[in-house]
Amino acid sequence: MENYDMMEDRVRPGEAFTSLMVRFGMGADDALSLAGLCDTVFDVRKMRAGNLVSAFYSADTLKYVIYKRDKTRGTVFKTSDSLAVWNFSRPVETVRKYSDVTINSSLWNDMTAAGAPVSLIVALSEIYAWSVDFFSLQAGDRFKILYDESVCDGETVSVDPIYYAEFIRRDRVVPAILLDQGDGGGRYWNSDGSSLRKAFLKAPLKFTRISSGFSYHRKHPVSGKVRAHTAVDYAAPTGTPVMSIGDGTVLSAGWTNGGGNTVKIRHNSTYTTSYMHLSRYASGIKAGSHVRQGDVIGYVGATGVATGPHLDFRVWKDGTPVNPLTMDSPSGEPIRPENLPALDSAHALYKHIIDSLIVR
Repeated sequence: MENYDMMEDRVRPGEAFTSLMVRFGMGADDALSLAGLCDTVFDVRKMRAGNLVSAFYSADTLKYVIYKRDKTRGTVFKTSDSLAVWNFSRPVETVRKYSDVTINSSLWNDMTAAGAPVSLIVALSEIYAWSVDFFSLQAGDRFKILYDESVCDGETVSVDPIYYAEFIRRDRVVPAILLDQGDGGGRYWNSDGSSLRKAFLKAPLKFTRISSGFSYHRKHPVSGKVRAHTAVDYAAPTGTPVMSIGDGTVLSAGWTNGGGNTVKIRHNSTYTTSYMHLSRYASGIKAGSHVRQGDVIGYVGATGVATGPHLDFRVWKDGTPVNPLTMDSPSGEPIRPENLPALDSAHALYKHIIDSLIVR
């Protein structure tokens, strides 16, 4: 078997297919001919900057170039003798796995220390986004997760699906049971059939810390006067994306005295929220705009009266200020009654599986 020397690099921003091939040592005319051969095999216009490319040489002659589209798929370009191009895919194995992690410092640190893949952490945080404040986890909190992991050559490709999970804090257990009704709504349910998808997210951003809480008697850090602060201040770096906590309509997006750049959103006939001190607004955010839960509406700043970059976040219920940290978010639509027996069966099955896996 012929031995090859290999060089690896990545596609550069704005780099054309022919330019990439010439950079690796192919003649310009041959590179154009090879591009013509791609046709339906590989769309050279969709080559992505940052993707890995491997070049193989024999006696200083470029023989092959392999472009990796993702962790499992790629395209081989034969660059000498007769030109050719073909796609390949690497075999993927799906493995059923179980993770049981107790929090000591943070979800990220403790799950990675336990060997959990990053994609599992992301998926878990999305499932519990409405039920668990991941920035306020306590030592002793526990997660149990039953899931499928797709693996290629020992590397995790994806985690999908998570069949069942439990968040445990002392005597409180919040199960997440997978049951897809096929209607585009919630896929994860509590044992009583209520949706884990709530009307509102637990927090509108990834914050560093809560710098000031909800109070009717707070000494203002700038004026020094004691007055009501019916908001939660989230400290975060300038430019941190700020999300709408729920579906709604933008009432206003403009300058307010003290609050600087502010977005105010009406979610329904009961709830309204506001987001203050923004450095700038997200594209398309203006009065009358419709937003979905999780849409970015602006970015953290220190506009208006502020001692540093943070988000002043407020919630009104029927026109009265409420504490965002303690309010109960309305649930999404519950599971359809005819699917409750299937949910009960799935819950019992998954509980049996994980209970049998726990090392006592």
